[in-house]
Amino acid sequence: MVVNNSFTNRVNGITRGVITKKTNVIPSGDFNSVLQERINEIAGLKFSKHAEQRLQARNINLTQTQKTKMNEAVSKAESKGVKDSLVLMDNLAFVVNVKSRTVITAVSSNELKENVFTNIDGAVIV
Repeated sequence: MVVNNSFTNRVNGITRGVITKKTNVIPSGDFNSVLQERINEIAGLKFSKHAEQRLQARNINLTQTQKTKMNEAVSKAESKGVKDSLVLMDNLAFVVNVKSRTVITAVSSNELKENVFTNIDGAVIV
């Protein structure tokens, strides 16, 4: 039980803290997907289901260092007012929604040639 002092009630001139029950919400899904979501939250970026599918299908495994670089790139894009950015890093390309800090899609070096990226208003090369 947690006493939440931000909500109080007054009875006969006596202020009392309202007792609320704190519960932990466990997300649905298998352990690996929950773990990956938590890792992404720590890194500051989220990956859409589409992006996760692309990473898996293209055998792209991002290191923590790469995630950190990408997070910094998104922060730079945000500081310039970019809404949707193309992030180029280590022969990989990512389209990221800057406001939600969500990676929308990922493309490997094999697919970069003759590819057109639409719906972006900025690019960051890391």
